Amino acid sequence: MEGAFHLTPLDVRRYDFGTALRGYDKARVDQFREQVANELERLTRVNQELDSKARTLAEQLKSFRERDKALNDALISAQQLRAEVQQQADREREIMLREARSDGEKLLEESRGELRRLEQELSSLGHMRRSYLAQLRSILARQLAELDAAESTLPPEELTPAPDSDDRSRPRPANPTPAWLAAVPKE
Repeated sequence: MEGAFHLTPLDVRRYDFGTALRGYDKARVDQFREQVANELERLTRVNQELDSKARTLAEQLKSFRERDKALNDALISAQQLRAEVQQQADREREIMLREARSDGEKLLEESRGELRRLEQELSSLGHMRRSYLAQLRSILARQLAELDAAESTLPPEELTPAPDSDDRSRPRPANPTPAWLAAVPKE
């Protein structure tokens, strides 16, 4: 607005209209000029105040925009950090799950191996027990055969009849078979 007309209150007060015949009433023109000058002064002050407020508001707006931008940047950074932390936590959780599964499978396999070993040991012990009982039975059978053979060679006075036997004619030794020998299971 370079070609704009700028009028100050001082310009209005000093302006000379000149005099002419049948012109305007000088007192009323001076009064009007004073009123216009006063209004221009008031409007100039208001304009300056509004300019000052506008500059202050513009600075505040600039500050608010900078804060807004900083907050948006911080929010974006926080969201990115949250996403990265979540991804890291997911990766760590997957690693921990894999390790736990691996450890669990290893323990399970070790337990199965220990179970197989114990089952084999139990089977071996069962076989050993059966073998031992068969050997003991064989030894006892030989011992009984030897007792029967020894009984047949005893003199009659050493023999005593068996009290509950149907076969009372067969002589019995004075020492019957011990109870523990009779309790050995037959397989």
